[in-house]
Amino acid sequence: MENPIHIINLSRMVVMGSDIWGSVKTTVEKLGYKNPVVLDDPITRGIVGKKVSNDLNCDHHEVKAATMAEVHSIEDILKKDKYDIVVSIGGGSVIDVGKLSSFNVSIPFISYPTVASHDGISSSRASIKDGEKKLSIEAQPPIAIIADTKIVSQAPYRFLASGCADLISNYTAVLDWQLAHKLKGEYYSEHAASLSSMSAKVTIDNADVIKEGLEESARKVLKGLISSGVAMSIAGSSRPASGAEHAFAHALDMIAEKPAMHGEQCGVGSIMTMYLHREDKYKTIKEALEKIKAPITAEELGVADIELIKALTMAHKIRDRYTILGESGLTERAATKLAKVTGVIN
Repeated sequence: MENPIHIINLSRMVVMGSDIWGSVKTTVEKLGYKNPVVLDDPITRGIVGKKVSNDLNCDHHEVKAATMAEVHSIEDILKKDKYDIVVSIGGGSVIDVGKLSSFNVSIPFISYPTVASHDGISSSRASIKDGEKKLSIEAQPPIAIIADTKIVSQAPYRFLASGCADLISNYTAVLDWQLAHKLKGEYYSEHAASLSSMSAKVTIDNADVIKEGLEESARKVLKGLISSGVAMSIAGSSRPASGAEHAFAHALDMIAEKPAMHGEQCGVGSIMTMYLHREDKYKTIKEALEKIKAPITAEELGVADIELIKALTMAHKIRDRYTILGESGLTERAATKLAKVTGVIN
């Protein structure tokens, strides 16, 4: 049987350093683009967006929310003014809208994260709300990433801790992928899995030294998130960094009155799914999350126990992807027992 074509779409440039907003212009010029546009929001505009658009002498447009309506609105702007590259400056919403809208009109985008809260800064997937549903949509990875350690380190520390939790959750995502490969014959890439697992391991090993306000901490997390994005590009899917723990996080987004950050929810999900995979290893994840001051309980996530249990019972339905939760998922009784034995609820 002939092997199917496998396309690996990677970022061409990663620029990392302190206070490097001036490198955006150089990067755009090196890549050969002539008509850039900056996307930002009111907060990131004040932090760095205005400086970048002034330096590029280009237009800028505000992203109001990560919704499908906003994606279509930005698409119309991109097509009307015939921009040839998008520079998304901000957190997940601005980057995801820039990622998907630029993909839909067939132009590249540059990712300039102002926080490092999850691996969306480097991945090809965009998290977009469509009505009441939050969708994870395949788009494109950034053609370049401007990783500014100064800006990321000055953001509220909760964002960085969330990014660490998202990286740590790669550990269980890879175990789910291996399980699906073994039981269902799903395609599996050792290279992608190894890179993703390494990003998790390095984060766990450095949990003691990741501190608030330190640029070196920001650098470590940014490198890990970029590596995680590369792993997904190599795999051609989010499999290396998205398993049952991510399904749980997405389910919690749907049902919780006030969901926590994506990475925080993935971290807590990883505590529980690691117990199902390897009972003796879940404490390693829990201890690492504690060290970086990320949530490890429903209370710390700010969600009700009943919401967390419900998310666990419906997680297997979130997408057609085999995980440790199996095809039938967990009963309410099993989910409650799992959350209690891991200390996620009392």
